[in-house]
Amino acid sequence: MSRFAAPDTNYEKLRAAIVRGEIAPNSRLVESDVVMSFHMTRAAVRNALIRLEQEGLVVREPHRGARVRQVTDVEAIEILQARAVLEGLAVRLTAERIDETGAERLRESLARHRALLESGDLLGASDANADLHATLLELSGHSTAQRLIHGLNSQTVRYQYRTILIAGRPAASQAEHAAIVEAVIAREPEKAEDAMRRHLFNVADALERGSLTRIDSVSRGVIEAGGG
Repeated sequence: MSRFAAPDTNYEKLRAAIVRGEIAPNSRLVESDVVMSFHMTRAAVRNALIRLEQEGLVVREPHRGARVRQVTDVEAIEILQARAVLEGLAVRLTAERIDETGAERLRESLARHRALLESGDLLGASDANADLHATLLELSGHSTAQRLIHGLNSQTVRYQYRTILIAGRPAASQAEHAAIVEAVIAREPEKAEDAMRRHLFNVADALERGSLTRIDSVSRGVIEAGGG
């Protein structure tokens, strides 16, 4: 059996490593290293880098090769603002279509987020935050919104671990999420859309104002305080 797995599987592993921050922003993607680490052929690596460049995750430069793209704070703020519009639309649809099974999933997701915050596990709560947004989006049934938001999230996933460390943001996030879920379960589309928009615009404002904490890309431990 070949040591190389299915091309798409290896591509997704490489992409996931970039999105999760396991390969840090501005890191060079040396072709031979990627071949060994992700068990890809050289042709598959070249094709993967082209796809990742098209998604905005990688920059390829003449005579210098490829590197993981660094998203600026300004770009992250703009992406959050765009997400506010798209996710607002999505939760409006979720509120129109919600059933008891979906409502229970949202209650459980919200409860998990709250429990992690109360235990002091802020990074775990950040993951739960992402899961709650993903569930709301999935329940909307809007495939185009899901695709667009997934692309936007890929650009800024590393910021999720930074914004939750802004003073006061975790408690505010919990209250905002509760308002979104409450409106969705009550089948109030306009209220749900407004709550989601306010939440993401508030996160964008916090990112713009906040003195963010840097997160180590491997351990996700706090290593340096300061601006983005």
